[in-house]
Amino acid sequence: MSDAYTGGCACGAIRYEIRAEPIVMVDCQCRQCQRQSGTGHSSYVTFQAAEITLNGKASHWLETGEGGTKKSCGFCPTCGSPLYIAFPDHPDTFAVRAGSLDDPARYRPQIVTWTLAAHAWDHVDPDIMKFDKLPPR
Repeated sequence: MSDAYTGGCACGAIRYEIRAEPIVMVDCQCRQCQRQSGTGHSSYVTFQAAEITLNGKASHWLETGEGGTKKSCGFCPTCGSPLYIAFPDHPDTFAVRAGSLDDPARYRPQIVTWTLAAHAWDHVDPDIMKFDKLPPR
């Protein structure tokens, strides 16, 4: 690992550092991600949870995804910036929102999930692998 992935919220109250390579980088077009992002999809960089160092205290709300996955959505209680998603049923997995990275140019989507909910106006990379829902495990 050459450079750590670092990022945080808009006001700087919460910061994170990850000294590992991502597991996968995902654009998700599910309806929940559309609502959370205010646009056609959300973009995530997924890591092993043990590799994350968080500074500051995020607030959380719990949701159950369309595929039944429970997600704990972390956001800054001061500025409201959405930062990450943790998975109570999969505690080893932690996904930061690509827009919260200090260097968002490091984000390079590898797959697109939940294309069944996609809008025609939301253009994602046509050359990467797409899944109607979640990819098979």
